[in-house]
Amino acid sequence: MKVISLRVTDDAIVLAYERANHQRQQSVIAYDPQQSIGDNLEKIRERLVGINFDVAVIENPLAYEFSDTIVGINHQRIDIGLALTNMLNVPAVSQQTVQTLGLAEAAARKQTYNQWHLDYYGEYTGKRNYGQESMLTLGNGFFGLRGSYVEAKADADNYPGTYIAGFYNQLTTKINKRDVVNEDLVNVPNAQYLTFGIDHQTPFTIKAENIQDIYRSLDLQTGELRTTMLVQLATGHALKVVTTKVADMHNWHQYAIRYQLTPLNFSGSLQIYSEIDGSVTNSNVERYRNFNSRHFDVTEMSTAGAEAYLAGETKTSHIKFVIGSKLVSCNDVPTKLTTHNQTNVIRQEVNLAVTQNQSYTFEKNVALFTSLETSTDLMTATIAELHQASFSASEQHSDSFWQETWHNADIQIDGDLTSQKLTRVNIFHTFVSATQVANQHLDASVGARGLHGEAYRGHVFWDEMFIIPFYTLHYPKLARQLLMYRYHRLDAAKQYAASEGYQGAMFPWQSGKDGDEQSQFVHLNPLTQQWDPDNSRLQRHVSLAIAYNVWVYYHLANDRDFMQRYGIQMLLDIARFWISKAEYNATTKRYDIKKVMGPDEFHEGYPNSDEEGLTNNAYTNIMVSWLFETIAYLRGNVVLEATFTKALQQAGINTALYKKMADIGHHLTLDVDAAGVIGQFQGYFKLPTLNFENYRKKYGDISRLDRILKAEGHTPDAYQVAKQADALMAFYNFDFSHVNQILKQMGYDLPNEFLTRNIEYYLDRTTHGSTLSRIVYAVLTLVDGNMDQSWHLFSQALLSDYYDIQGGTTAEGIHLGVMAATLMLETRNYAGVDELTDTITIAPHLPTHWHRIAFRQYFRGTQYHFQITQKAITVTADHSATIKVGAQELVLKANKPLTVDYHGQPLTAIAQAK
Repeated sequence: MKVISLRVTDDAIVLAYERANHQRQQSVIAYDPQQSIGDNLEKIRERLVGINFDVAVIENPLAYEFSDTIVGINHQRIDIGLALTNMLNVPAVSQQTVQTLGLAEAAARKQTYNQWHLDYYGEYTGKRNYGQESMLTLGNGFFGLRGSYVEAKADADNYPGTYIAGFYNQLTTKINKRDVVNEDLVNVPNAQYLTFGIDHQTPFTIKAENIQDIYRSLDLQTGELRTTMLVQLATGHALKVVTTKVADMHNWHQYAIRYQLTPLNFSGSLQIYSEIDGSVTNSNVERYRNFNSRHFDVTEMSTAGAEAYLAGETKTSHIKFVIGSKLVSCNDVPTKLTTHNQTNVIRQEVNLAVTQNQSYTFEKNVALFTSLETSTDLMTATIAELHQASFSASEQHSDSFWQETWHNADIQIDGDLTSQKLTRVNIFHTFVSATQVANQHLDASVGARGLHGEAYRGHVFWDEMFIIPFYTLHYPKLARQLLMYRYHRLDAAKQYAASEGYQGAMFPWQSGKDGDEQSQFVHLNPLTQQWDPDNSRLQRHVSLAIAYNVWVYYHLANDRDFMQRYGIQMLLDIARFWISKAEYNATTKRYDIKKVMGPDEFHEGYPNSDEEGLTNNAYTNIMVSWLFETIAYLRGNVVLEATFTKALQQAGINTALYKKMADIGHHLTLDVDAAGVIGQFQGYFKLPTLNFENYRKKYGDISRLDRILKAEGHTPDAYQVAKQADALMAFYNFDFSHVNQILKQMGYDLPNEFLTRNIEYYLDRTTHGSTLSRIVYAVLTLVDGNMDQSWHLFSQALLSDYYDIQGGTTAEGIHLGVMAATLMLETRNYAGVDELTDTITIAPHLPTHWHRIAFRQYFRGTQYHFQITQKAITVTADHSATIKVGAQELVLKANKPLTVDYHGQPLTAIAQAK
């Protein structure tokens, strides 16, 4: 095992390592106080270029129980092990641990720890801490509980938000004589609040001057979030405070907190304060704070011994709720509990006498019920839930749930510690946002920011298209329930279409409680502070994303019952909308689709035009053609004729319109140039280009070039510039041959190498203002054979929320679509396991430093276990099945692993079941 070692002095880092000639090298890296810690540590990477090593050993760390790699440098303490692991992709351990366990064992333990923990050391402020709270969010699909300190209340540095799936409310704000209506996912009363006081002095709050150290650790294996805090008050009192939070993954109305305090240098009087804070507002997103944000009224507050209950009702949606808490002392010492209610706040106070170096533990159980999912009396249900609640039960339920989830949904990656950890972080947050346990009882889908923050006001977007396929491969029943959210809003989609003069179902770009359009007609440009028109609702392709999810769910799960009862009706109602929107062009003898936007939100219309929207967006037209062809296939092969006929009638599609549907699908217009480049929309090629390099020199980050241009008095509508993948999005949804087939049936036979030309063309014009763009182009460049560029884009997407690369957006909630999409890219594209055809096809393209990837997936009722290395593929299925490796079909026997090389030639066939 090759080692680098580091010794930290007051003003330098002494680095020792072995060179290629086996000579030991020592290098002194001076610490520059004018640079950030990150920039100083980057010098280590520079010194190690060309050096191979497996582990970093810290020679002189400080002694802390929560990490063995804390060091002090330039009057600051950092966990240098965390920093080095992120930077060098190897475990970092202390010399003391090596002496105790031996190098191999110490490295192996830290490697495993890093793969299963998301840790943050130190106290951070502003959006950086907001972002860490998002990344440390716990939840179970019913609620999300931001990973804030329990002692914190909402301020510029801390935001203890709690969100319940589907729990929306609308408020109206008058701004510049305009009534602006916004529907928000409501931040419900904060019941996780706990803090302490000494000798009845001011209760402790999160302030830098009171805190020596803070270490937060999210255990992905068990779902527990532990915060260890060393406190030094102005009075000289020192304490250790350890807080453990867990969401109950079985009794999904509950979460629990264990709060342990140890007086380190005093004995005396200690107070514990517990609150249910009903004074909260929606204030997570700074740019929304000018709008009304008090979404509910508190209707009742009561206490009964250690229990407290707060009831309320939203102001306009009239959703009722009850939140209850139970505070229990786990100590064999006398305590006295009193209640001190304030306006909209229940505060309980526990007094006890404490002794130096003795630990005192309290448990707080919280239950939440709403009238959305509960038909019985809410107070009665909450009381009953609390009476049987305990921290140990919630802890056991969380552990059991996550063990089962990791068995079914884990993706194991050997050879890349960072990718392994962040892959598991992403898996974790997909199941914070939705679970089969809770969502089977809910009428809700997954918002673009999960249950983690208030960006996009908690609305549901087309991001479902990047998320639901992952659920389908692991928990098909969960995916079905999320699709039912859209089915239940089919009537609202029809009403929306009718209001705009169309037939069929037109789903909204932003959906909330009832499925009506929640997009605004104007938005505030933060650079100009001016209200600009917002035509984002013209992204009618959201209906095509829903249709895509219906088809993918049916295809992967083989759920004919869903397709017969719900899916075909959704597809036909969506098709009816596109039939009504397509216009025949007598000049071209083709059909045009006008007044739309593609995924690229920079282009809302044509410059100098009074007509909103664009004509013949390529992605939209390709997907409409796909939809019409898919419906024709389902009629003859999947859906019973009687069922199909009835669905046609309900969708208002007669025989003539059904025939017209096929004609439209084969004659939709695309703008294609002589080289085979597909125009993003009609007229795109006529727009001038921009010198991106000049804008990068001037502004640095140009991902939101639309705002920059508007601030300069320009419009992005007038240039060939894109926020994210648009014209080529279909190549993300389907493999190249399928899209090429669609193009040919539309009448476009493109030249060889057309995909390469398209990718080069659009990458030169795309700012990746959405992290989803990096995912799409990572797939496209891989298809095109450019693994280096694919990896670069994928790794940026994988790191995007962890490093908050969009400058503070993670503070407002994680990007759930990107998280789920990275998981799909790892398995479908890098591992090469493609389930979009009738037989699973495997064609690996592993990154060179990935030694192995392993995962399980369901396909049509069979669970497969894949293990893929750089040389071989091993597949096990729990039923007999057929797969393809390349062009060769291979038969799997139930529970009998089969190993093949990449060319489909069997190497070994293991007779015994594992």
